[in-house]
Amino acid sequence: MDDSLTPRQRDILATARRILEAEGPDALTMRRLADEIGIKAPSLYKHVADKAALEALLMEIGFTEMAEQFEAIPAGISADERIAQLAVAYRRFANAHPHLYRLLTVGPLPRARLRPGIEARAAQPVVNATGDPDRARALWAFAHGMAILELDGRFPPGADLDAAWRTGLAAFTGAA
Repeated sequence: MDDSLTPRQRDILATARRILEAEGPDALTMRRLADEIGIKAPSLYKHVADKAALEALLMEIGFTEMAEQFEAIPAGISADERIAQLAVAYRRFANAHPHLYRLLTVGPLPRARLRPGIEARAAQPVVNATGDPDRARALWAFAHGMAILELDGRFPPGADLDAAWRTGLAAFTGAA
């Protein structure tokens, strides 16, 4: 989390994330957040400018956590193994945090509201593994498509999603 945040802002973000993770984006209102924290809604705006600012801070947390998972992949493994482990980490993050994942990946990204470099930090391990920004974007598009379809329950019952992931990833590795 951003070190420049006040303790109250950290509490606000922790509560906002808890609401988002447990109940989804519709439950995360400024009034509900203020009630959960135990302050009046107008007081909340002294700490967070508006809901868009709150969501941008939550996105920063999500991008940071995703980057940390990607950066934890051991050095010294092949590019193919790195790509496979990145996909596992990506899928794990999406499944563990579906509402935060959607906040990060659905709709326009408010880059102007995000701390500079936060998005690039999460993307860099993928660029490094693929060796090319365009291949990295294609890999992200595949992983996002698979993750969102899985979250939305769009695959037929009994579909072998692990096999689908392996098959898709083969296009980006020597296994193709």
